[in-house]
Amino acid sequence: MNVSVVLFTADLRLHDHPPLRAALDGARQVVPLFVRDRAVDDAGFAAPNRLAFLADCLRDLDAGLRERGGRLVMRSGDLVEQVCRVAAEADADEVHLAADGSAHARRREERLRRALESEGVRLHVHDAVTTAVGPGAVTPASSDHFAVFTPYFRHWSQWRLREPLGAPRTVRVPDGVGSQELPSRKGLAGLSPGLTPGGEKEGRERVTAWLRSGIGAYEDGHDDLAGDATSRLSPHLHFGTLSPVELVHRARRVGGPGAEAFVRQLAWRDFHRQVLAARPAAASVDYRTKHDRWRSERTAGEDVEAWRAGRTGYPVVDAAMRQLSHEGWMHNRGRLLTASFLTKTLYVDWRVGARHFLDLLVDGDVANNQLNWQWMAGTGTDSRPNRVLNPVTQAKRYDPDGTYVRRWLPELEGVAAPAVHEPWKLPGPDRAALDYPDPIVELSEGLARFRRARERS
Repeated sequence: MNVSVVLFTADLRLHDHPPLRAALDGARQVVPLFVRDRAVDDAGFAAPNRLAFLADCLRDLDAGLRERGGRLVMRSGDLVEQVCRVAAEADADEVHLAADGSAHARRREERLRRALESEGVRLHVHDAVTTAVGPGAVTPASSDHFAVFTPYFRHWSQWRLREPLGAPRTVRVPDGVGSQELPSRKGLAGLSPGLTPGGEKEGRERVTAWLRSGIGAYEDGHDDLAGDATSRLSPHLHFGTLSPVELVHRARRVGGPGAEAFVRQLAWRDFHRQVLAARPAAASVDYRTKHDRWRSERTAGEDVEAWRAGRTGYPVVDAAMRQLSHEGWMHNRGRLLTASFLTKTLYVDWRVGARHFLDLLVDGDVANNQLNWQWMAGTGTDSRPNRVLNPVTQAKRYDPDGTYVRRWLPELEGVAAPAVHEPWKLPGPDRAALDYPDPIVELSEGLARFRRARERS
């Protein structure tokens, strides 16, 4: 009896899952396997919010498999060692998994291939599972990747996507393959109080509601901080409970400016992956250095702590940072504003901010997180590396009524717009009544420092 192992990684779903479909087509029995990779934990990516969301995803995946007669096998440790062990226990002759362009994943895949081949087991790697278009699928004539988004998007848009696959009706798992107990978010310390639940069921319900009643307003409303008109699907894309291929197809069927703008964001996700696949060092090194002499966490400790705590004195920055702390998620416009403030106004190393985001974001993703931080720091793919977002101007534009600020800063609840965005300008008694700090830096002072630094570089 043929047996295949399907190794789930960042693709924790049953719908539109090419590795699972291929395994079921080629074998009568399948072992759905997830390995809690020790190397991933050792690298610092086992943040509480993501562990909780992961636990939800694994339990939901197991429930879906059980509805089809199967179950999820859970192991932990060295991934290569555990996959080989499960393949031997099940007497499997092949292993299927999704392609991943990160440097760590590619090294792991090569180790796994060698180890399996030594045991006579074939490894099948499937593209377009965690991305709509694979990292190396579209390239310019003169390089191994696109360094600018617009030409990349033009080629990406012309790429013919595969058709989405349905979820299997039946999954038969061989007897005798043991599993560890699935993790639970219960007992996890350090979770954001407003952390959203994970799992494919939750993700599919969310995307159906979004496509029905949210996507139409996306183009006009995606920067509205108080309106919260974004899809909030990024955690599900990060863990693969939703398929980016299926999302593109479904959005295009809806059509209209909102759908086009949403698909463009999915292309940005693929763009960052092809940059990082070609330049793995960009996870920690400037993609395009400006020879900055950044302030470090040690030299700018008080400013960094105020930024993390949402006590910079700039309400829109502080509101966004408190949303991050409470939800493990932040509105995209808030991500841009807080990153600009840390790197351009405070002139603090972008890696300090990127690390804090990875500590909290449930959608914390190396490609998107690190390259978006570099984009705002002016060391990445941005064609305007010296742009600085003024938090007051941005707040008045994207939170004109102050609703977003008051939602996250209860100490400013009684302050009306536009004064809520500049509380330091309130009359003396009104200002003294607020338990809210003065700005930790004058915007003009921060801008002058940044310009001097860039001129020296």
